[in-house]
Order: sequence, then C-alpha cells, then structure tokens
Amino acid sequence: MIKNLISTVVLLGIALSVSAQHQLSIKVIDNSTKKTLQGASIILSNHLSKKSDQNGIAKFSDLSEGKYDLTVSYLGYSTEKKQINLLDNRSIEINLDPSRIKTEEVIVQATRAKNNSSTTYKNLSKEDIAKNNFGQDIPYLLDQTPSVVIGSDAGAGIGYTSMKIRGSDNARINVTLNGIPLNDAESMGSFFVNLPDFASSTESIQIQRGIGTSTNGAGSFGASLNIQSNTLEKDAYVELNNSYGSYNSWKNTLKIGSGLLNNKFAFNVRLSRILSDGYIDRASSNLKSFYVDGGYYSDKQILKAIVFSGKEKTYQSWYGTPEPRLNNDIAGMQDYAINDGYTELETQNLLNSGRTYNKYLYKNQTDNYTQTHHQLHYTNFINEKLTFNGALHYTRGAGYYEEFRPEDALSKYNLPPVIIGTDTITKTDLVRRRWLDNYFYGTTFSFNYNPSQALKLTWGGALNQYKGDHYGEVIWAKYASTSNLGDKYYLNDATKNDISTFLKADFTLDNWLLFADVQYRNIFYKVKGDDDKIKGMDFERTFNFLNPKVGFTYLINEHANWYASYAYASKEPVRNDFVDIKGNNPKPEKMQDIELGYRFRNDAFNIGTNFYGMFYKDQLIPTGALNDVGSALRMNIPDSYRVGLEFDAAWKISNQFGWKATAGLSQNKIKNYTDETSGEFIKKTNIALSPATILSSEFTYAPLPSLQIALLSKYISRQYLDNSSAKERSINSSFVNNVRANYSFSVLGVKNIDLGLTINNILNEKYETNGYTWGYMDGDSRKYFNFYYPQATTNYMLSLNVKF
Repeated sequence: MIKNLISTVVLLGIALSVSAQHQLSIKVIDNSTKKTLQGASIILSNHLSKKSDQNGIAKFSDLSEGKYDLTVSYLGYSTEKKQINLLDNRSIEINLDPSRIKTEEVIVQATRAKNNSSTTYKNLSKEDIAKNNFGQDIPYLLDQTPSVVIGSDAGAGIGYTSMKIRGSDNARINVTLNGIPLNDAESMGSFFVNLPDFASSTESIQIQRGIGTSTNGAGSFGASLNIQSNTLEKDAYVELNNSYGSYNSWKNTLKIGSGLLNNKFAFNVRLSRILSDGYIDRASSNLKSFYVDGGYYSDKQILKAIVFSGKEKTYQSWYGTPEPRLNNDIAGMQDYAINDGYTELETQNLLNSGRTYNKYLYKNQTDNYTQTHHQLHYTNFINEKLTFNGALHYTRGAGYYEEFRPEDALSKYNLPPVIIGTDTITKTDLVRRRWLDNYFYGTTFSFNYNPSQALKLTWGGALNQYKGDHYGEVIWAKYASTSNLGDKYYLNDATKNDISTFLKADFTLDNWLLFADVQYRNIFYKVKGDDDKIKGMDFERTFNFLNPKVGFTYLINEHANWYASYAYASKEPVRNDFVDIKGNNPKPEKMQDIELGYRFRNDAFNIGTNFYGMFYKDQLIPTGALNDVGSALRMNIPDSYRVGLEFDAAWKISNQFGWKATAGLSQNKIKNYTDETSGEFIKKTNIALSPATILSSEFTYAPLPSLQIALLSKYISRQYLDNSSAKERSINSSFVNNVRANYSFSVLGVKNIDLGLTINNILNEKYETNGYTWGYMDGDSRKYFNFYYPQATTNYMLSLNVKF
C-alpha cells in the first residue's frame, strides 16, 4: 500500500510538472498620460516577481493553468490588485493612477540605503517576513541572509535570542524602528523579546552590513537593521494568525485594520500572545504584546501615531550547559560540580539531566520586563523637491529578574551578621530582585531635498535622552538580619544624552552614482550611586565622534553595477564595560570599513558579491567569559580586523523551481594578543565567536501557484569560545536543515487562508551556535570550563492564518 501511495504522489508530481504551460504578458500604463511605466513591480501569488521593462512590459512563461493573485505597484502610484484566471496565453494591461495619498515609505527614506547604493545591503519584504513568521524572534527571520548567526537561550527561538552579523553581536548592530533607535542606551543591545510578534506588524526590513549609511542611535560596527512597521492598507481587513508546535509553543494574533476612511484616515490594531515551554528544561516564555496606529493622509501631509508594547516573563536559561553534561561525562560533571560549589540538589540535577539541562531550580527564577513605545511621525511634502520628516518618541521600560541565592554573604547586602544564641550567622539563603526602571525620549528629523534629477540631499539628526535607575531588593531571606521589605541594597541612576546630525548627498553623473555622508555625534553619559559590584560608581564621560562615509556605484548596464565605499565610525563603551573592565576606564572603539561589490540582476538571476575589510582600533572584544547576569565580558584590543567575501544570489530555475544561496567567508583576527589567563603572547589569533565560514541555501518548489515547499540549509564553521584559538575551547561546526511549506487559498468568501508548516532541524542535528568559557591556571596547567547553549533537535510549527 505504501508503494502505491508513493507511486501516486510521484505520478501526481509529474503530471503537475508537465501539464499545459502558458505565458502571461503584463503591460503597465500611467492611466492619466497613457505612457508606459518602466520599473513597475509585478508580483504573482507572492512568489513570482518581475520589473516592467523599458516598454512597461513584464512577461511570465511556463505558467500552469489556475488562478493567480496579481499585485502591481509603482512609487507615486496607487497599487493595483486583482485575481486572474489563466486558461491559455494571455496579455493584459494594468492602468495605474497617480496617488494623491502619500504613504509612509518616506519615513524611513533618510536612514535607508537607496537602490544601487554603494552600501552592502539586503531588503526583506512583507511577503518574505510573513512566510517565515511562526512566532520566533526577529533574528530568526534573518537567518537566510549573509553572514548571520542566530541562537536562542531556550533553544527554539522563543524568548531571549542572540544574533551576530559578521561576527559582531547585537550590541554592535544598530536597530531603528521607523527611524527611532531601539538599542538600549546603556547596554547597546536590542532585546526583541521585549517586542514579541513585532514581525506581524512589520512592512519591511533593510539589513545594511558593515558601517552602512548614517542613521539615528548607536554606531553600527557590524550591521544596521532598519525596520518599518505597517504602512497604509487602503482596504479594511480582519486577520487571525495562529501557530502551534513543539514544546507546547503557541502564537495567537488578531489584527484589524479600518482601511482608508473618508480618503484621509486609517487605523490598525494588533493583539498577540506567545507561549512556549522551551527546549531547555523550564526555559518557558510567556509573552504578550499589542500594536496600535492611527494616521491622517493627504496629498501634502502624513500624521501618524503609533503605540506598541511588549510584556515578557521568561524563565532564566542564560547559564548554559557545561561541556561534561553534553558529553555525558560523569567524572567531568562531578569535578565541575565540586569546583563550582554545587549543592547536592544541584549536583543531582546536573547528573540526571540531558542536553536540555538548566542549572536553575527555583520556581520563579524569571526575567520580568514591560516596555511600551510611543511614536508620533509627521511628514510634509513641502513641494516636489523638498520633504520634511519629524518624529517624537517616548519609551517606558520597567522590570526585574528574580533569583534564588544559596548561602550568600549578608555583608554583600549591607546587612550585619545574625546572632542566634552563641552562633554568629554571616551567610543566608535568600531571594533577590535586580531592577531596571528607565525612560527614553527625544526627537528625530530629516529634510530630503532633490533640486534636480542628478542631485539628492538629506539632512537629519536626533536629540535623545535616557534616564535609568538600577537597584536591588531582597524579598526573602532565611535569616533576614535588619532588612525590611522594600530596602534597596544598591541603587544608582544613569543619564545619557545623545545628540547627532548627519548630511548625505547623492549625485548622478552619466553612469556614475556618487555618495557622500558625514555624521556628528555628541554623547554625555553620567552614572551616580552604587552598583551591585562597585560602591560609589560615580563617573561622567563625554564623547564626540565624527563619522564620514564616501562611495560610488558604476552602472555597467541596466542589469549590472559595481560599487565601492569607505566609512569611518567611532562607538562608545557600554555600561558593563565600565563595571567589568579593570580601572573602569574603557576606551571608545574606532573602525574603518571598506566595501567593494558587484551586483547583477535579470529575469533569471539576482547576484550580489562583495569584499569587505573592517579594521579596528581599540575594538571591545569578548574575552569568552560572562559576568553574573549573562553579558559578555569585553576588553579593548589595540589592533584587530575582520576581512571577508560575501555572496548573495537567487536563481529562478523555472516558475516551479528556485534557489537562493548566501556565503560569508572571513578572517577575524587580533594582532599581538596576550592571553588573559595564561599570559601567553600570540602574534595573530582568531576573534572569539567569529566563524570563518557561514553558508545558507534555500531550494523552493512551487507545483501550484498557491503552494510552495522549501528546503532551507545553514552551515556554520567552528567558533572559538575565547581568543586563544584553542580547539578544546570551541564550538563545533554545524549543518542544519529545515523544511517549510506554505499553501494559500480562498473559500466561502474568505479573502485569504494561509496554511504554513515548518519542520526545523529535520536531520536531528545536535548543535550549538553560542557559548562561553572561563578558567584559571593551576600551576603550569590550564583549568577551564566550557559552556554551550544547545539548540533544539527536530521540532515543528504549524500555522493557520485567515484574512477577511
């Protein structure tokens, strides 16, 4: 019976492949002038796309019979959507009306790389995001882009996630939401766990690798993510998105949009909930969020208010899994438990767990944080040559993580010993909370001036202020000493002012596109009070940075161009650098970035390849160890570099088959390094957690216009946990394969129904993408302990999305 079933499936596949194939020709015309429009975007059923040629025509061949959803768009014109029933060869004309309603794409114009820019970048559309959006964090949507490594503390992409681009972690990746900085002002990190399901309200993402163009917020030392939220939907809609999968993972989303009311107003609302038990033991996530926007649109102005909020409760799993536990090395586990002072209960947990080991056993060892963002955007199309964008923003965040501490010294909490009879007690079991309570607010602006077709000027900037309180409380203690509920055993407040301005110029001369950009940043950072580690941590630091960029693109023909750019950037240290680095005086880091690339695009191929060289002075490089809250310990390195070759290509083999592939080949080196643990001098060594090879592949098969099946693969070479290039302290290479299927259809008047299935790690690879190490010298021998973050074995997510 199984043989008959397989034969039937094979015969059905052959029949679908050899069934009648047809051609479709689409001509795009300006409805008012009746002139053809070159460069219009034509999309068929979300996966076939082309641009109209110089005659305004796009041709699709080898199409099967059936219904196709057609979307035609062109900047400055209303988008046309219709469904066509293809029964034979067909030619149609699409008439686009000049749009009197301006849309929000102009809001991110000042901070994005333009088409054919001399910046190395990648765009992800709403359709690209939607087909991968099963509830995992935003870094997981970027996994198939060049030089990206992702990971998750809980192992399955829900909860705290990590991302590196070109070896640079999220503290080096500038992230903006509608041009507003997202990076935390002190840690410089972007914590997408605080924005659960924001992908469901995202219109597009641009990833700029390297320094990129000048933007608002922290300096980019590895990449920039420019995220744009929902733009104008002219038709009303109601959408229900639901996902369920392994580890009791759920995503429930409700979206409602008013469409364009009275040709002026539009509103959108989203409510989301994401739950997961996590792959790692007890690494659960309970995430809630909402998104609301309302806009006024006219032929000259846009006024849009946006409020979105996320509330997360995640069980802590940042400690990782010791190497002996991964290898089932009982003697090694016992040795580690003794060295780290494990209790009997903790030792038994270590010995009896598997790859999913989690050190923490206290039932409320959780991180709890709520963050709410408010944005008000205003755009004025002053005339055909001049546009103004301005925004006000305010972000409120507050939360704590709670932890159980066995046998902690009372003196650490400014408490005297407890005397019971003749016994003097200096240590106690206790539960503490460490709080972060902060505000971030300011304004951003830009003027876009196009005095001629050849020249485009942009002037912009931002004024932002951050205020944050850091404090700790003991909420329970076996021996409470003199403490009272609500007492703070440490308290400090921080203020950070960030003022920046930039000027960009784009100039076209025949086949040359010339680009120049300069940014000035002034940062004032003040901390006053006691830290958990340092008493009287009072300091003030001021930084002034001038960051220039120049580049050019040469248009070889309508299909190909090559480009080159040079950029210089400086970046201030993060809060933990001031706390953890000896002397509390870290240096700002500086980088020179050289990019040289080639692009080619026609109907069948879309190819981009580039060389980069990023040369650092005083780069803050991870030592391989973590501090007591799971953040990487870093140190200034005088001389280091990252050089590499990247490849990003798509091949439309036929209307049924497609292939996308990326490659990142790099060398990431420190010169003249002295190992902190052993004191060994190394003339040239590898930078920690920077793999030399990152490859990805996506094969797609679309037997029907509404059905797409994809095989996604990712290879990451060895990563070293510290800067010694020692194989015994490294993460093994990994090769992981996922399968994704998407099917869209309409029935009973429902506008669209999408079914999605992703099976991750289909070959059940046991792998890790992140980790850390610590150790010491025991005489002449080195004692070290490696920790890893195991990623999930085979798992799945199933989604049902219904749009009315």
